[in-house]
Amino acid sequence: MQTFLSCDWGTSSFRLRLIDAPTQSVIAEMHTQQGISAIYDAWKTQQTISRFLFYSNYISAQIRELEQQANISLHKVPLIIAGMASSAIGMKELPYKKIPFVVQPQNLLVDIIEATASFPHKTILISGVSSSTDVMRGEETILAGCAINKSFNKQLFILPGTHSKHVLVENEMLADIKTYMTGELFQLLSTKSILAGSVEKNNMETEANDIFIKGVRDATASSVLNNIFQVRINTLFNAMGKNENYYYLSGLLIGEELKQLMEADVEAVTIVSSGNLLRLYQAAVSALDKKITTFVADADTALINAQTMLFNHYKQILYTCNQNL
Repeated sequence: MQTFLSCDWGTSSFRLRLIDAPTQSVIAEMHTQQGISAIYDAWKTQQTISRFLFYSNYISAQIRELEQQANISLHKVPLIIAGMASSAIGMKELPYKKIPFVVQPQNLLVDIIEATASFPHKTILISGVSSSTDVMRGEETILAGCAINKSFNKQLFILPGTHSKHVLVENEMLADIKTYMTGELFQLLSTKSILAGSVEKNNMETEANDIFIKGVRDATASSVLNNIFQVRINTLFNAMGKNENYYYLSGLLIGEELKQLMEADVEAVTIVSSGNLLRLYQAAVSALDKKITTFVADADTALINAQTMLFNHYKQILYTCNQNL
């Protein structure tokens, strides 16, 4: 069986999957909230072993859980890691790959780490990407797994999240990156600011409603600094309930992020996400009333696709193992 371990290690979460490469199907998977930030803080409290070994020990423990799930040995199965593991607080810092370059997985900057007796998994560690003004780690792998439509000269890929990324692809070349702190700002405003008393947490598992769309459209009409205070006014004047305000604030911030599309010189937009977040961004783009071709892509599928292509590209190297391990 041609399998590999797919790891997506972000700042605040860790996901590990066992992938069957020929079919790109998930054999087993697990997810924790032990992101790079938490592991780095834990390592700093002890520092009796190297940072790389400390992180490797954590991965090993999660691999053992996958072994139990799949009821097979994963000894020597290669590992491919995307995300913040290659950052300054990761297991091994790698330099950023500079743009522009053709958006293909084999063009990403990687470091191939040899297996050892204590960690018998040859590892591909994927680095991030940088422009002259911005950076990303993790999203570049997801982007590389997306289908680039050759019919369009200029395409914008939107990857929503805590720090949403807008990535411009021109003639199949990764040309520009812009980061929007939409998710983090929403969290801060809804829990730590004066607006916290005006919103009530909502899982937002339903389709985007009229209140959300109103927030998106209001964001395009005036300053975000004035708009967000309206959330408090809505409560003071009984214009909206706290639950409605939660949607309204989300619409304001997502609308603020997306309103640059009104003037953007792009032929198509692809939203790369999943679940309710994908539906919200779709509704927000539609609410802008800009005539632009819009596609969607599943972020998990794109990640696995890119890592599978990397697995196939480096397969000969990955299976050249130290037989004494």
